[in-house]
Amino acid sequence: MRDIIKNRAVVSDDWEILRLAEGDDPEAIDIPAGKVIVPLTVWQARRDALDSRLTAGELGVWLASHERPEALKDELGRFKLIAVDFPKFADGRGYSIAFNLRRYGYAGELRAIGDVLRDQLFYMQRVGFDAFAVREDKDINVALKGLTDFSEVYSNSWDQKSPLFRRVQRGAGAEKAEEKVGA
Repeated sequence: MRDIIKNRAVVSDDWEILRLAEGDDPEAIDIPAGKVIVPLTVWQARRDALDSRLTAGELGVWLASHERPEALKDELGRFKLIAVDFPKFADGRGYSIAFNLRRYGYAGELRAIGDVLRDQLFYMQRVGFDAFAVREDKDINVALKGLTDFSEVYSNSWDQKSPLFRRVQRGAGAEKAEEKVGA
């Protein structure tokens, strides 16, 4: 078992991520017993055979950065866990996938997998991720600190519904200062 960051804490992970090798057939791949996160292509090819594992809470799905979240739009409420793969640090398509999954109403665990580094975590949580499988060669406890890199955010996003200018309390002193500037 490896550790992940989930809900701002380091926890043991009992899920296995199934990755297809080049040339593997999604319809014929062996799916291990226990909790497993399968690629979207495997879910789509074997939905009927995997449905009982999904119902039992032992199946999650992951999307590659080129796949569309709309593929799961009608089934979002059935998944306990959806992961989004970041094939390399510089590939930002996973941010849009996560934001759209949350916008479509997904309320379960949303996990970032792949080339996930400390510098990304703060921004990933802003678009809806609540779990992070940090790259194995990185210290997970150092990465955890990435969630608190900034004390305040200016714009609205998944984790902060109102922009800063709407959250600031302005008192009588601030109003008088604004009047002088406008005069």
